[in-house]
Amino acid sequence: MTTSPSEPIFRHVTIIGLGLLGGSLGLVLKEKGLAQTVVGIGRRRESLELAVKMGAIDRFALEPHETVNQSDLIVMATPVETYLPQIQTWGKDLAPSTIVSDVGSVKGQLVLDIEAQLPPSTFFVGAHPIAGKEKSGVAHADSRLFQGARCVVTPTPRTNAQALEKICYLWEAAGSVVLSMDPMEHDWVLGAVSHLPHVVAFSLMHTLQALQERTPHAPDLLDFSGGGLRDTTRIAASSPEMWRDICVANHENLVKMVDQYIHQLEKFRELLKNRDASGLYNAIAGAKESRERLV
Repeated sequence: MTTSPSEPIFRHVTIIGLGLLGGSLGLVLKEKGLAQTVVGIGRRRESLELAVKMGAIDRFALEPHETVNQSDLIVMATPVETYLPQIQTWGKDLAPSTIVSDVGSVKGQLVLDIEAQLPPSTFFVGAHPIAGKEKSGVAHADSRLFQGARCVVTPTPRTNAQALEKICYLWEAAGSVVLSMDPMEHDWVLGAVSHLPHVVAFSLMHTLQALQERTPHAPDLLDFSGGGLRDTTRIAASSPEMWRDICVANHENLVKMVDQYIHQLEKFRELLKNRDASGLYNAIAGAKESRERLV
């Protein structure tokens, strides 16, 4: 786009869900001058009032119908399972050419379902900023959260080109590297590199809990944990509500990936059982080589 960063590209933006991502996006919109007015919608008045004090939004509403019909951009930053029920509630109130977008970790069939629900005069552009913290809530919002992070947009044959351009510009202004991906491919890729690691971290914490319960008189295992456990399980402190919905929405991919992970664990178990020093070395060295590719 030829628009300068100081010129608003949106007149009235509504962000539904003022948590970490929604709050951080609000800060970006205000600090970069990308929107004239930013309105937040949420369930907890105290969080909305905090968002106003932080400068993430200009004002807030407790009901979407109070603001969505005035908006030229609506961003859903709530759990993905809420998207369709929300649109069924307020989609009919949208003005022509309104852009609806999101920050969800799951796309796939959900994108197609959203497109089918929205009025034909409006536009949907799926977006997934791959950024976050293990801490949730608007209190942890930061306009620098998206800097240097990838943001995947997931256009379909129905996506309006100008709407896509505006959403890409928004995330580039936030400091993200914007990539385009098919919605179904997105869910496979993110299932492998984001959703599966969360399942692994959750499962590891449950494993430690089970070991502790089997030896109730032993010292508390977590008292002896070091950097390895903290690094491996940091994401286990993520929002249960959000990750429940992600797992449900991407369950078909995740079941296959968990099966593959179990297969790898079984192979490692056999190496341990047989005290196969050479095999263990090769398995660990191969994992080390792959890990060193991460930047």
